[in-house]
Amino acid sequence: MGTSLATDGSDKKKVMLTSILFMGLGHIVHLKQWVKGIFFALIEVIFLCFVPHFVTKLDDMIHIGKDQSMIPAAERQMSTFMLIDGIIVLAFIAIFIVVYVLSVKSALADYRDYCILGKYADNRDATKGILGKAFPIVGLAPALILIVFFVIVPLVFSITAGFTNWSNPDHIPPGGSVNWVGLENYIGMFGGEAEWSSAFLRVAGWTLIWGFCATFTNYFGGMIMAVIFNQTKLKIAPVFRAIFILPYAIPNILSMMVWKNLLNGSSGTVNKTLEAMGLIDHAIPWLSDVNYARMTCVLVNLWAGFPYFMMLIAGQMTAISTDIFEAAAIDGANKFQIFKSITLPMVLYQTVPLIIMSFTHNVNNFGVIYFLTGGAPNVASSTTTKAGGTDIVVTWIYKLTMDDMNYKNASVLAMFVFVVLAPFAIFNFMNTKSFKEGEL
Repeated sequence: MGTSLATDGSDKKKVMLTSILFMGLGHIVHLKQWVKGIFFALIEVIFLCFVPHFVTKLDDMIHIGKDQSMIPAAERQMSTFMLIDGIIVLAFIAIFIVVYVLSVKSALADYRDYCILGKYADNRDATKGILGKAFPIVGLAPALILIVFFVIVPLVFSITAGFTNWSNPDHIPPGGSVNWVGLENYIGMFGGEAEWSSAFLRVAGWTLIWGFCATFTNYFGGMIMAVIFNQTKLKIAPVFRAIFILPYAIPNILSMMVWKNLLNGSSGTVNKTLEAMGLIDHAIPWLSDVNYARMTCVLVNLWAGFPYFMMLIAGQMTAISTDIFEAAAIDGANKFQIFKSITLPMVLYQTVPLIIMSFTHNVNNFGVIYFLTGGAPNVASSTTTKAGGTDIVVTWIYKLTMDDMNYKNASVLAMFVFVVLAPFAIFNFMNTKSFKEGEL
């Protein structure tokens, strides 16, 4: 079957065109690799058998809000299911295209080997190739497929929700249908609707302030405690370290609920104690005033988060040679000058990537805000937008989805978080030694 190929590479185009015409055809017709060719051909045959079904699902996704009044109620499709089915079909098509490209590349690679060796690779050689050069692809394929369907498909589904009117009360399946609305939600959130855009600016601004303050206070609070323990040489320092690490070890929800009760404006232990000591005349609105509540969130987060950086920086400081400190002391430097000129620069150099990741974590620090204040207190636009005075973007998303079922605007906000935080994560990853293939 087929004719012999030239060994000078002149038949490369012939092999490529045949492989493109039908998956695996180049292996069967020209390269005499029946097993590999039939395997690729079966993949395309199976795919072609499902094409009519795929076309139906894609049409349903495009017309998710189509009128189904003529269809019996028991047979009607939910708009959200039509959307997710279409996305899954697109994932299958993408995988098929990748396999198709790999089959063409495999045929060209086998032809290149034929030109070098002057003979066709038999099925045994093809099997060795799968266990050799192609083994990384074969080995990673199951994991990559799982990532596609359990990570990428849900992510795309969440993104597409922002281009629909999926929200309470009129567009929640099965009672209501979901329709495509294009960029309407993005326009409304970023300037088209005054109430929503003002709420977004307020929440986004506070989220960035919160992320910076939470990171700054935790880092330098941990650094101060690490320096104190390092320089004072207390014999009972391990005891204090164990005490200070307890807040980090306690589950976040428990510690935040305890602080919520302690800081209750009318019956909280903190206010009652301060009143009994005569330090205040009236209860401080720790959690009921916006400014007090935001300050309280930062302070409570400092209590819960500084032990991590304390232990981290203490470990970094032990790696600094004591000879440097001794030389600085001999030159007449005091403890503050040693800290400013030696300890701080060297610790910062080693921990800057962790500071960046800590910032991204704090921007999404759901636990402290939600369990401590629940986003309260309410402000002028809270009734419509559900955005409270201490809500950050992630808690606002949670309230929009779980309390208000406003999935369209929650999707828009999720995209905003991704766009803001992705560069930080990518920058941090690209500057790690493992990414640069350096020595660990």
